[in-house]
Amino acid sequence: MAVYSMTGYATAHLGGPATAASAEPARDAKPGLGLEIRSVNSRFLDLTFKLPDDLRGSEPALRELLTSRLKRGKVEVRAWIEGRSDAMPRSPSPLELQKLVGLQDNVRAWLPTASPLSVAEVLQLTSRQQGNPGELNEGLQSLADMAINNLMEAREREGKRLAAMLLDRLVQLRQLAKDAQPLIPQLVAQQRQRFIDRWNEALAAGGPSATGNAVTSDMANDRALTEATAFAIRIDVAEELTRLDSHLTEIERLIKKGAEVGKRLDFLIQELHREANTLGSKSSNLELTRISVDMKVLIEQMREQVQNIE
Repeated sequence: MAVYSMTGYATAHLGGPATAASAEPARDAKPGLGLEIRSVNSRFLDLTFKLPDDLRGSEPALRELLTSRLKRGKVEVRAWIEGRSDAMPRSPSPLELQKLVGLQDNVRAWLPTASPLSVAEVLQLTSRQQGNPGELNEGLQSLADMAINNLMEAREREGKRLAAMLLDRLVQLRQLAKDAQPLIPQLVAQQRQRFIDRWNEALAAGGPSATGNAVTSDMANDRALTEATAFAIRIDVAEELTRLDSHLTEIERLIKKGAEVGKRLDFLIQELHREANTLGSKSSNLELTRISVDMKVLIEQMREQVQNIE
């Protein structure tokens, strides 16, 4: 399965507005609809809808459709009716005006004190008659299917780029871990040699032991070995490197598996950072410190991108 990003954008259109040349829109003409879906990263699935009044009835169906396809992300859905604008309402047809006048006369026959319709009210009422609500909501559902498919394709393309970047960082981290492994035996050997050199200097100077007897070469070697062993235990990072390799293997497996892996990857990235920190705290030379710093830089880059994976 593919790795999906939570970042994506899709838009879709259906039909078109009525032509301005016609005095009355054709009865069989379907109104134009537009739908836009924006998605960014979020810990959970957070849906926001911006729908005109005529399309409010479609919100539950849209919510159910989105929750069946998306698992995480902050998603904003905006729909509109093509050609409808509050700044420039369409001109009502004579037939529509005639119907409104008839309705107004009937109402005022029973309620003589009722106020006559204003121009703004007439424009508002006739604009609502631009499309049948049932027809609009049905068209919006088919449009939503199209837009969500486009969104999933966009999220999949972005997910492929994220997966490729993460796999590249995994290769670099494995190389750094490989570079760190031979450094520990070298450091232990160097430390042991330093102890031996110091004891040899003491022997050459004829330094006495704690009991007043001369310090033998065997005693110096034994003491140097003991000190080197203690030093090796303090700087041993074999466990950290083993756990780090295990985390890298699991991350690679999850990326290749795909589907909903974002939260698990986020947890493993935290574990990687912990091992790199421990590696740095145990480092006793500049080379091992550099490796730890380089690891943390790569891990931080991975953390930023994993935040966008579903």
